[in-house]
Amino acid sequence: MLAWRRLRVVLITSLVLSILLLPGWQASWGVLFVRMVFVGCIQLLVFGLFERRPARLPRWLARWALQVAGVALVMPFAVAVVYSLTTFGDAVHWTQDGDRMGGFGLLTGVGILLTPWIAMSALYRHISGEAQRQALAFDLERSEYERNALDARLRLLQAQVEPHFLFNTLANVRELVESGSPQASTVLGSLIAYLRAAVPRLHEPATTMGQELELVRAYLEVMHMRMPDRLQFTLHADDDALALNCPSMTLLTLVENAVRHGIDPSEEGGRIEVNVRVRDGRCRAQVIDTGVGIQQAGAGQGTGLSNLRERLQLAFGGDAQLRLSSLQPRGVSAEIEFPARRVAT
Repeated sequence: MLAWRRLRVVLITSLVLSILLLPGWQASWGVLFVRMVFVGCIQLLVFGLFERRPARLPRWLARWALQVAGVALVMPFAVAVVYSLTTFGDAVHWTQDGDRMGGFGLLTGVGILLTPWIAMSALYRHISGEAQRQALAFDLERSEYERNALDARLRLLQAQVEPHFLFNTLANVRELVESGSPQASTVLGSLIAYLRAAVPRLHEPATTMGQELELVRAYLEVMHMRMPDRLQFTLHADDDALALNCPSMTLLTLVENAVRHGIDPSEEGGRIEVNVRVRDGRCRAQVIDTGVGIQQAGAGQGTGLSNLRERLQLAFGGDAQLRLSSLQPRGVSAEIEFPARRVAT
């Protein structure tokens, strides 16, 4: 009730009014100021009391109206109390003194006219502040819900990537087994070693570019063992790119797409080049294959690329791009670009 913020309003208001009333006041300014501060504190107590009590009000009575009415109605009683306290011991009671009764009427009249407006101003500031705080709390809660929804959507997409990748890889191993290839056992062993490292990361929404390149290298080594004469590959990345934040399975999706839709359909096979560069605060990762190209591979290159576009959208809020372009005489260049952000440690 007597918080400093409210007491400060009482002190400032009493100071201003006492200075304005001083020319017509016969007693000292100090007495006038003390009386006004005392009356203001009593009104402040009434204002704070009706702010909390009674706990329930009739529907037709608003709490703010009760507070404003209480501040106005208590004014004459508060002035009477302060006059009794400040004139204690005088030969003539203040109610029998015409000058003091005039001062009593002046203080009471000014208080009844001004203090309800001051109370309403305080209520308006309080309501406005509460509305702003509620709006900020609502915005914070809404942003939290949106972030949770994005995280849930990202994890759903990640869950779609996992079986997509695993089924494609296991299908390749099955082909070797069915064809009786002597490399089937070696490829299967390499695949098991790869999956031991890769599967725990499939559930992570983001990794570093260095970790992503490790997965890409392991995947391409498995694919190279499956078709040693038809697949060659190189990987290159700037040192500054290795610690950058990268959505999990980003590069691997592009490389897998290049193998499945570029190299595999080609009788001659081809070469895959992975290049990661950092320029002007942006990370650019490019996967180039010399396979059959976009036209022969067809427009429907699986769900991998569409899934990747949505994951990039969720991870970087639209500040990411995925571009595909044909190469001559054949092949495809797939490039992703997103903000270069280091993983928080």
